[in-house]
Order: sequence, then structure tokens, then C-alpha cells
Amino acid sequence: MKLLKSIILLFTILIMNIFSAQQKEICRYTKTPTGYLMVLRQGDDVIAHIENLAKTENIPSASFTGIGFASDVTFGFYDFNAKKFNPKTFNKVEMGSLTGSIAWNEKGPSIHVHGVATDDQFNAFGGHILSLHVGTGSMEIYITLHDKKLERKVEQPLNANVLQIKCQ
Repeated sequence: MKLLKSIILLFTILIMNIFSAQQKEICRYTKTPTGYLMVLRQGDDVIAHIENLAKTENIPSASFTGIGFASDVTFGFYDFNAKKFNPKTFNKVEMGSLTGSIAWNEKGPSIHVHGVATDDQFNAFGGHILSLHVGTGSMEIYITLHDKKLERKVEQPLNANVLQIKCQ
């Protein structure tokens, strides 16, 4: 009986170690010669992960492209009269194209993203992305670094967050 209890205990410890190893954090990005490759998984908040990368790696500015599956994407069409985005959310879509930039504002990283999503009937939807979460599968994002720090500032009368560049 004592031997059986010992075997059960060892088996339980083994199973717990295997389960624990599977629960370890999956690497989300790696350095490349031109910037970073980010591979996000189901449920990941794409914009939050890009913001975190910008902070963690102190990225001065960058452009990025991507593709992959989305559980949900919210596009916003800017209403210039109301000076706000009118949102529309689509679920279970494939991001056929994702493109954007990383700059900074007074609050931290400022991510500007546009994209095109298609549904299972091959209908396409696109525009400015307000939020995006990875669906079943993954999303690949290729980030190309730029050497100069870029900033965004809200400009009037549109109340829009505009990328600032300095003439040389």
C-alpha cells in the first residue's frame, strides 16, 4: 500500500510538472535584422502587445505590417463633423492586410493601425482599427524600425492625432 501511494505521488508530481511546463509564457516576439517579428496567439490584444513592445524595447518609431486571424476587429470611420470615430465590430474574420505605425505622444506609444478583414463569405471590411484581438490560429506582425523618434499631437480643428515630422 505504501508503494502504491508513493507511485501515485510521483505520478501526480510528474503530471503537475508537465502541465506547469505547458503553462509557461509563450515568446511573443523576436529581434530581426530590420526590427522585430511578433507572433500573437488566440485572445491576444494586438494593439496592447505592439504598445508593450514599443515600451519594452524603447522603439523610437516604426512601421509594421501583418496578417492573421481575428476573433474581433473594431474599425472606426472618422466623422469630421462630430470629431470622433463611428465604430463597427466584425467577428471571426481574417486580416488580409494590417498596416500601421508606432510613434509617441505625451501618454506613451501611439499606435496607428489600418487594415482589411474578410469574413467567411469573402466580404471585405476595412479602415482605421480601434481594437483587434487574435482569433483561432495566430497573427504575424513584421515591425520595421526607424532611427528617429516620431511624435503625434492632436491638431485642431479636426481634433485628430497627427504624426509630426520636422523638415531638415
